[in-house]
Amino acid sequence: NFQVQLPSNFPVTRPAVHRNDPERDSVYVVDEPQYATLPFPPPPFRVIAHYDVPDLASPTHRDSGVQTYATFPEISAPVVVPFTDEKGQTQDRPLNVTPVYSVMLEPGEQVIRVNNGTARTVKVGVSCNLTGAQPGQLRLEAPVGWRIQPDELQVRLSKRGDKQDFEFKIVPSSLKEGETQIRATLTAGGSTYSEGYSLVTREDLESTYYYQPAIQRVSVVDVKIPNDVKIGYIMGAGDDIPTVLKQIGLDVTVIPAEKVASEDLSRYRTIVLGIRAYDTQKDVVANNKRLLDYVAGGGTLIVQYDTGVSDFNSGHLTPYPAQLSRARVSVEEAPVEILAPDDPVFHYPNQITPRDFDGWVQERGLYFMNQWDSNFKALLACHDPGEQPQKGGLLKAQYGKGVYIYNAYAFFRQLPAGVPGAIRLYVNLLAAGHGAGH
Repeated sequence: NFQVQLPSNFPVTRPAVHRNDPERDSVYVVDEPQYATLPFPPPPFRVIAHYDVPDLASPTHRDSGVQTYATFPEISAPVVVPFTDEKGQTQDRPLNVTPVYSVMLEPGEQVIRVNNGTARTVKVGVSCNLTGAQPGQLRLEAPVGWRIQPDELQVRLSKRGDKQDFEFKIVPSSLKEGETQIRATLTAGGSTYSEGYSLVTREDLESTYYYQPAIQRVSVVDVKIPNDVKIGYIMGAGDDIPTVLKQIGLDVTVIPAEKVASEDLSRYRTIVLGIRAYDTQKDVVANNKRLLDYVAGGGTLIVQYDTGVSDFNSGHLTPYPAQLSRARVSVEEAPVEILAPDDPVFHYPNQITPRDFDGWVQERGLYFMNQWDSNFKALLACHDPGEQPQKGGLLKAQYGKGVYIYNAYAFFRQLPAGVPGAIRLYVNLLAAGHGAGH
């Protein structure tokens, strides 16, 4: 075993690529072009050995009384350390260098309504990577005029692996629609830390660290929310839509899929199925009739996209016949046409205009319907360049006393990214069947 001491300014181990804004950037910035085609950069440390071996040449070709040696080229190997994964299994992994402190804000995105300047809690998670680390001071930086309480917090984490969450109160002011950010900085031992990192590892791959700036992206959105609309959200493969809805002041309850059979669904004015709910939650499929009965009784059900096309189509999961397809619109700037401009979904509680489709991220939508019964009304159309209009991305139908909506538009990307127009339209969908004009 050897001991190695690194200088304090030794560069940390990073991937060869990064995204400045993981929520919005679809393309990585290449920091080290020579490693761009590799899954990971080469290990940062290698041990080099030089060795000589006795010359194996025939004695007839040398003086038998003199021992000679042949010098071979050096050999090297990556420096490895024992690594224990979450299953308790230990294996050798390349030695990496990380900053002394990791600083991360939770959540990474905050959405605030223009007319809602109430105090909010910002949580900062700090973890320590060095036993004997210097204590430090943790501060937040916010837009001018916003109040931060307290001004700073003391951080005293003395052992490698120590973690602690710290809370600040933020009081926004002078709100207008747009984007801003809150940044956390930790000053300790003469250094400033303003990014967080997490270990990315698999049994069959090398480990690496994923870095993110210690910022909370704040989207201020001019959005009206309906009164007295209690929302039930049944999670599918997992998304952050409920978090954003709560941030703007909506009453949202996440319903575990296994409780769909017993939950009193009439408590909710609107129920939303998260992305790929039919793909991932057998209880949702098994109790789909109960969901449709909820609609027939006067509720609003919003079904978001699923990828199991054949299972969806053979399962007769919609109230009227419809055929799911794999069609998608991958260009996020693709023009969107409002097909039913008089429908209340474009007017209550927010007026929707073509400008509300500006600034979308990554894609328009995926897994559009390509056939549907005449009871469905197509609300929007869009398409990628050179393709035919896709009209099956947002379908609405009256079913009994309630409203059924199939949505293929990528709100699960837009809401966490704080896209104002997408948030307004999504709120209107939640209000479908309730309030003015419905």
